[in-house]
Amino acid sequence: MDIHQFYDEGLSHASYAVRNEDQIALIDPARDPRQYLDFAEHHGAKITAIIETHPHADFVSSHLELHQTIGATLYTSALVGAEYPYQPFDEGDRIAMGNVQLEALNTPGHSPDSICILLIDPQNKPHSVFTGDTLFVGDVGRPDLRERVGNITEKAAALARQLYRSTREKLMRLPADVLVYPAHGPGSLCGKNMGDNRHSTIGIEISSNYALQPMDEDEFVALIMEQQPFIPRYFEYDVMLNKKGAPAYQASIDAILTLNDLSLRDRDVLVVDGRPQTMFQSGHLPGAINVPDGLRFETWLGSIVDPGEAFYLMAEDAQQLQALIAKIAKIGYDQQAVGKAVITGGPVQAASFDERHFAKNPQNYTIVDIRNSDEVAAQPIFSGSIPIPLPELRAHAAALPTDKTIVVHCAGGYRSAIGASIVAAALPHATVVDFGAHIHEFKPVS
Repeated sequence: MDIHQFYDEGLSHASYAVRNEDQIALIDPARDPRQYLDFAEHHGAKITAIIETHPHADFVSSHLELHQTIGATLYTSALVGAEYPYQPFDEGDRIAMGNVQLEALNTPGHSPDSICILLIDPQNKPHSVFTGDTLFVGDVGRPDLRERVGNITEKAAALARQLYRSTREKLMRLPADVLVYPAHGPGSLCGKNMGDNRHSTIGIEISSNYALQPMDEDEFVALIMEQQPFIPRYFEYDVMLNKKGAPAYQASIDAILTLNDLSLRDRDVLVVDGRPQTMFQSGHLPGAINVPDGLRFETWLGSIVDPGEAFYLMAEDAQQLQALIAKIAKIGYDQQAVGKAVITGGPVQAASFDERHFAKNPQNYTIVDIRNSDEVAAQPIFSGSIPIPLPELRAHAAALPTDKTIVVHCAGGYRSAIGASIVAAALPHATVVDFGAHIHEFKPVS
């Protein structure tokens, strides 16, 4: 018996292959199915089962494509109301894989239709549990993502109460040595306090996970509901796409048109420029938004571009373009990319930030703080700044005053590159500068 974890750093997503004898069960696979097919081929085994713990909000799964390609049976809770062919997998149901079994545990809370999967060893003892987004290392799943989407919707507070019971009545009753394999690690927006380790044990979580400490249900609900991170725009879209089943990965990305002549593009379609900030500032297309290629590229793209909104994707070379295409496909945005191109410059140059002038004359600037509201509350940096969280900036940028130079800042420089390009695109006649990493030189206001 072998458990293999596949981990995507960009989305902090963990998927799993449980291999026993010549059979493999996949749990919560990512969009690109190739890695799982290669794994099966390498081990001379056959993928016979694909299990979805719930319709994921933060990434698109390849479950339907794998089923269509290799004929493996799809399993998920009947509560999902899945639109693809599946075998219901709910409380007490088991899948036999030689001398081991996989058992379903209904664990609503993160979503009404969440399940965990218990691996039963050859001695008929619990060996490990694949917890999806119900239990993480050091955290539990957020309960506020299914208020408006899915086969079953539920208010966040009600889901938090279900999560309390799922953790106490199901997971915490497992033996302490049972291994915990969650669907996400630190950096994921599906929780708020995840630890650095990618797996754990029930005993460790009971002793150290803040959400599993002794408390009553009301205390738990209040604790879980507070200070949850923002919800990217694409989350609801991905829930529905996963409920339906995404189109085949390679065919979908191959269908994105290559633009050989940028002058022929539709000027009403958004341009997303994934080049580094300095390259974008030195020359870009009018109205383009700069989302520099980086660890969280797909998350920020899906936070500022609406599901269904058409866009062109630009990169500095063919290699980067290929990488960015793979990233947008992870969240299903390949479906709305209407063109792709390598770009080396453009007619529009961005104004540069003069740190010395700003330090001496801050009154000559309109300062826009695009950090999240909890960041601003915890550590204000400039008095009189205009707080607009980055995910909300496109909706409000055009209303900013233009009588002064607009300077956009975040906490470190990555988000401000995106934010400054959004404001400049909304206000083409204004002077807009990016604070960038210079923000580290300024102390918070007391």
